Amino acid sequence: MLKVAVLDDYQNVFNQIINVEDYKSKYEFTVFNEPFQNELAAIEALKKFEVLFVMRERTKVTKSLISNLPKLKFIMTSGTRNKAIDLNATKEKKILVCGTEINSNPAAEITWALILGLMRNIRQEIDNMFQGYWQSTIGYELKGKRLGIIGLGKIGTQVAKIGQGFGMEISAWSENLNLSEANKLKVLPMSKEDLIKTSDILSIHVVLADKYKNLITKKEFKQMKKSAFIINTSRGEIINEKDLIEALENDEIAGAGLDVYSEEPLPQDHKLRFLPNALLLPHLGYVTVENYSKFYFQMIENLNSCMNNKPIREIT
Repeated sequence: MLKVAVLDDYQNVFNQIINVEDYKSKYEFTVFNEPFQNELAAIEALKKFEVLFVMRERTKVTKSLISNLPKLKFIMTSGTRNKAIDLNATKEKKILVCGTEINSNPAAEITWALILGLMRNIRQEIDNMFQGYWQSTIGYELKGKRLGIIGLGKIGTQVAKIGQGFGMEISAWSENLNLSEANKLKVLPMSKEDLIKTSDILSIHVVLADKYKNLITKKEFKQMKKSAFIINTSRGEIINEKDLIEALENDEIAGAGLDVYSEEPLPQDHKLRFLPNALLLPHLGYVTVENYSKFYFQMIENLNSCMNNKPIREIT
């Protein structure tokens, strides 16, 4: 019987979705609900397991972790890519890595939750309602505002279409922007600098890569309108967090809506938690019943295929 570690199941979803009794003759599942304090703790906890079920990029599966897990044979990750897994190390150790499908629409949906939340001061008004107050802020309309999208892929495209439904002007930039696709979508291509300077809302939808780390820094915040909002539902490292905090503290921009952070879970004493012009969510973008069901059922399907020497959805 294979020992399977289900990592970082914060909401204890695995046992709600998967009937482990159906697999008890083949697999012994152990669910970890909390993140490991450090790599040494992860090594100690995982050294007896042959399989890891990895949720997105929550636990870093480094070369040193892999080399200290002598029984490890398979890694199943949610999604089709996972920057937190050292694939060179898995190849060296001949560990099979497989992924799953993922729905992109939840990330676009949570983007609009953040945009609307900032534009209409939802955080403040909800707090005020529970304290007995009534109408303490004045919001902004979306119609006629410019939405600047960094990255016009699957998620960026969905965000653009919804923005058009609200009557917004949509512009986009990325290093590999498809101009014909942008024209088809009636999205105005722009240089990065012009996009940052003219957008009322700047929303980030690029995949994390070295070229996009620290894409938005102090320089870009100074170029933005003071009335502008920035949204990040992609990856925390794309925005320089220190510079963002400084821009929010100094009111260089109107606010930020964030679902991703450089360190996750976000520490309880992190400065972002105490800024009134920051609307924060705990990386909810992909956290839906539909996605989790897809992740866990396909992880098991992947593992079954590996056990039959016919791996599917292999990541190399």
